Amino acid sequence: MAARLGRTLLELGGNNAMIVAPSADLALAVRAITFAAIGTAGQRCTTLGRLIAHESVAEPLLARLRDAYAQARVGDPLEPGTLVGPLIDGEAYTRMQDALRRAAAEGGRVWGGERLLERERPDAYDVRAAIAEMPAQSDLVREETFAPILWVLRYRDLDEAIALQNDLSQGLASSIFTNDLREAERFASAEGSDCGIVNVNVGPSGAEIGGAFGGEKETGGGREAGSDAWTSYMRRATSTVNFSGALPLAQGIRFGGADAPMEGGRR
Repeated sequence: MAARLGRTLLELGGNNAMIVAPSADLALAVRAITFAAIGTAGQRCTTLGRLIAHESVAEPLLARLRDAYAQARVGDPLEPGTLVGPLIDGEAYTRMQDALRRAAAEGGRVWGGERLLERERPDAYDVRAAIAEMPAQSDLVREETFAPILWVLRYRDLDEAIALQNDLSQGLASSIFTNDLREAERFASAEGSDCGIVNVNVGPSGAEIGGAFGGEKETGGGREAGSDAWTSYMRRATSTVNFSGALPLAQGIRFGGADAPMEGGRR
């Protein structure tokens, strides 16, 4: 592509966050978090990887999340009732376990993440979705593990939350749960999320039908879907057609003889 200066529409990595503010509807937030964090076993670009919860709501929110996670049935996705399928392969499982060990070494509190159904499904890598409460947003948290790990961070004010949200190289999807209109407006403004997708009271978990899908920073550039997508596949051209016999664009030079410009069809 670079050799011929071809245009690209790139959709690369993501490490998406959700801010849960003090005024948030926690029941609504738990539903969104659970779907966004453990759906497709955490293996999609818009998976929720980071939960940034206000310190006043973190404990009740985590209690509800652990209860919801415990109810999620793991196993064969072709069986009715299964909500979480396996990781793609053994390498993905190893990466997930390595990340959880690093989290514990950094002072994180890890819940879940263990392998399940190993005897019944030895060739599948079924795991319980993990929640890891971290003391800070380290390089580990900034990495995209591509597994069902939800990194949990706490904040005191919105400035801190937005700074945590934006403090990494990816910029695909983001979300805030709040019933404070000023917080919602600020998060969606240029002072807020620096991602290509910004949601309020909706999780960062999908390509909304009709919306322009894509990210910023190392996530890539351009947009898929929506009306903006057409411009990535089109070539704009400027065309000027002169239907007259005159062309007065000669910097004041007077042309004579046979080269004199025609005016009104006559020389």
